Amino acid sequence: MTSIGPYTLRTIEAGRFGLDGGAMFGIVPKPLWERRIPADSKNRIPLNMRCLLIEGEGRLMLVDNGLGDKYDQKFGSIFGVDTEYAELHRSLHAAGVSAEDITDVIITHLHFDHCGGTTSRDGDALRMVFKNATHHVQKSHWEWAQVPNIRERNSFLKENLEPMGASGQLRLLSGTAEIAPGIEVFAVSGHTEGMQLVKLSDGEHTLVYAADLIPTHAHVPMAWNMAYDIHPLKTIQEKEVVLEQAVREGWSLFLEHDPEVEVISLKRSDRGIAVENPRPLKELK
Repeated sequence: MTSIGPYTLRTIEAGRFGLDGGAMFGIVPKPLWERRIPADSKNRIPLNMRCLLIEGEGRLMLVDNGLGDKYDQKFGSIFGVDTEYAELHRSLHAAGVSAEDITDVIITHLHFDHCGGTTSRDGDALRMVFKNATHHVQKSHWEWAQVPNIRERNSFLKENLEPMGASGQLRLLSGTAEIAPGIEVFAVSGHTEGMQLVKLSDGEHTLVYAADLIPTHAHVPMAWNMAYDIHPLKTIQEKEVVLEQAVREGWSLFLEHDPEVEVISLKRSDRGIAVENPRPLKELK
């Protein structure tokens, strides 16, 4: 099993879905991006919902939790949802844990594919899935999601947010914050206001859960960004800061949406910062 400091790390796959490749790569022409991640007949590229389970110091922490099971058939068809490939609770069970065991849920941001597993339907009612967990969200992002803009209003779903807000389990953070010794979050706002990345470090090894700042290995180049980003130029600036520090300090990045690659390292090349050593989490070190 992979570890950093006192923490054991495991990948938790919550399923797969598809988004339009053009939207996922913005200004990058299709003949270029499709060489890296091919599209289907509807121009969708496959995207994993890859969560991270962190165990140690008496805590069991889950970073993000996929889109859950509340969607209807139309939603599932539009987004090509595939839970045969993997499903959150099956993956937790395979890791030897259940939703009730989770002590902390770290939500990078509140778009449906990152926090939908937080709640489920119980008849006509909605319930919190991780009933014993504190849910960590950036305060600026929580407030942003309450009055969604026209670009994001279909990504912030009330069935995900309202039960969380009423649960008494929500911890709102302001910028860089410690979740546990050696585990901190820091905020970036190019993709959406107040998205938080998760950084684990023991002084020798560092892993950053890159969320939607760098969703796949193909998004490492500075100009390869999503049309979904609300502040595209800020995304580029934030990527440059994170990638430069990652190269300088030897960080590894955990990729939430890449259909194949879990972890990458980075290197300098004649074309800028590039992917090095794509590998599964179990080969982190």
